[in-house]
Amino acid sequence: MRMENAALDLLRTVFGHADFRGEQAEIVEHVADGGDALVLMPTGGGKSLCYQLPAMLRDGCAIVVSPLIALMQDQVEALHQQGVRAACLNSTLDAETAAKIEREWLDGDLDLLYVAPERLLGGRMLGLIERAHARGQVALFAIDEAHCVSQWGHDFRPEYRQLTVLHERWPDVPRIALTATADAPTRREIVERLALDDARQFVSSFDRPNIRYTVVHKDGGGIRQLLDFLRRHDGESGIVYAFSRRRVETVAEQLVEAGIHALPYHAGLPAETRAANQRHFLQADGVVMVATIAFGMGIDKPDVRFVAHIDLPKSIEGYYQETGRAGRDGAAAEAWMSYGLGDVVNLRALIDQGEASDERKQLERGKLDALLGYCETTQCRRRNLLAWFGEHYEVGKAGCGGCDNCLEPPETWDGTVAARKALSAVYRSGQRFGAGHVIDILTGKTTDKVSQYGHDRLSTWAIGSDLDARQWRGVFRQLLAAGLLEADAERYNALRLTATAGPVLRGEQSLSFRREPEPRSRRGRRGSSSMLEAELDSDALARFRALREWRSELAREQSVPAYVIFHDSTLRAIAEADPSDARDLAGIPGIGERKLERYGDDLLDHLARSAPGSAA
Repeated sequence: MRMENAALDLLRTVFGHADFRGEQAEIVEHVADGGDALVLMPTGGGKSLCYQLPAMLRDGCAIVVSPLIALMQDQVEALHQQGVRAACLNSTLDAETAAKIEREWLDGDLDLLYVAPERLLGGRMLGLIERAHARGQVALFAIDEAHCVSQWGHDFRPEYRQLTVLHERWPDVPRIALTATADAPTRREIVERLALDDARQFVSSFDRPNIRYTVVHKDGGGIRQLLDFLRRHDGESGIVYAFSRRRVETVAEQLVEAGIHALPYHAGLPAETRAANQRHFLQADGVVMVATIAFGMGIDKPDVRFVAHIDLPKSIEGYYQETGRAGRDGAAAEAWMSYGLGDVVNLRALIDQGEASDERKQLERGKLDALLGYCETTQCRRRNLLAWFGEHYEVGKAGCGGCDNCLEPPETWDGTVAARKALSAVYRSGQRFGAGHVIDILTGKTTDKVSQYGHDRLSTWAIGSDLDARQWRGVFRQLLAAGLLEADAERYNALRLTATAGPVLRGEQSLSFRREPEPRSRRGRRGSSSMLEAELDSDALARFRALREWRSELAREQSVPAYVIFHDSTLRAIAEADPSDARDLAGIPGIGERKLERYGDDLLDHLARSAPGSAA
């Protein structure tokens, strides 16, 4: 009980939160008492507190394994803002600075020390841990992003598999492994690879109730649809994921031309450019990062208001992790995706042409199929997404309230006849052509290729003239998603029937398709307010915007990301409460004693000066 009270006191005074969420209290008490733990908690659920609080409650310093330098630097700076003794050891430090941090650690002057797995496994670091352990200066080992241990995952880091050395050499030191993304097989692999067989497992809901999920069918390249989406998020920070490096650069250029503050990020850019763009994204407000999946793991920016995929991601697991970078602060956020027939063909080809083993290819096809099922479902997307992680989500009569299918239920139609026509046209044209040519056959469009091959004499010529090309692209996309057709990567993605197409062709199986929505009219102006500003009255909105400007000035002066000073959600709560003194300010979530002492007077003074009718 005394440990629980001490943890709650630290939570309130240091981190500014009134109470624990979910299983946080139980996890903190278990680890602080010396137990091992595997923690699966969604992004934004408060995983970091699960090892930061035990580190402050136990004697010695916690060694935190973190995969990215930028992530550990941001976390250390955020802890400094709260008055916590933290540091990191990484390759950006000069020898003198690194030696100073090592002395602080061995002298007992640190609560948390962040290191990359590669550095931890080096002989020098292991030797330092041995010395610190002998002095009682190792409180616990925390392994963040633990899913990196899985060779089947999208973020595999081979060094993570060697972290069993921590348990082998120092079995008396408690370990906590944490991740936001792990299906059941990945969980089993984490337990096996990190020797956590006796660890207590804490599995929270994977649901992110503050995120709204939307999937649209791509119109052309999807850029106009993306611009329409971004106009609803004017002035907000977000990430746009694209399929390839070239696509990233093209989309970034198009967004800049449209007046959006966008930057590219991919592994082919010079290291200094990538670092500068990432730093600007983290420190500034309203930046849109256009990136490949090379960007994002461990990005600790809590005020990302949206994640958009202009192209289909590679797996449902990757999609969940990437969309999870939105709304870490718990405020409203949006996950938006456009995908089309070409995306399905390209990703299937990427798998088939890869050098992976047959076993790995089969696994990747299964993950892609699950993602396609998510995209094409007419049911609640949240329920479909959570089912992948083995979680049942009970959908009420009104739906989940946070996905396009529940908010605007899609229309469906009996696509059995259309499917038979499409499959017949593929078969009778020799299973040698892509969807574009087969659609020309179905709609009776005379082209040079149609004439060259005599396809205007086929029995399937013009039998699909009741649908237009856009509707037929939807039919073929859904046939590919259902596994009735596949694209032959070695024959320029020519479509061919699969074994499961037979019953449909013979009329033994019926199909229901999503109806293709009519293209929406283009909007030429930007939205009037962001999601975070929604429902604020005019005075609160003015205070919120003034506070963001004040925070930006402080961040520039300190050369730190704006969110380590205060999260957007904290600024919004301040704007709504309109506090008049330090006592009022202290009651707002996210304001601990150190931040109140450091910023309280200046914040209250700024609020007073920016108030309507003030002399300022």
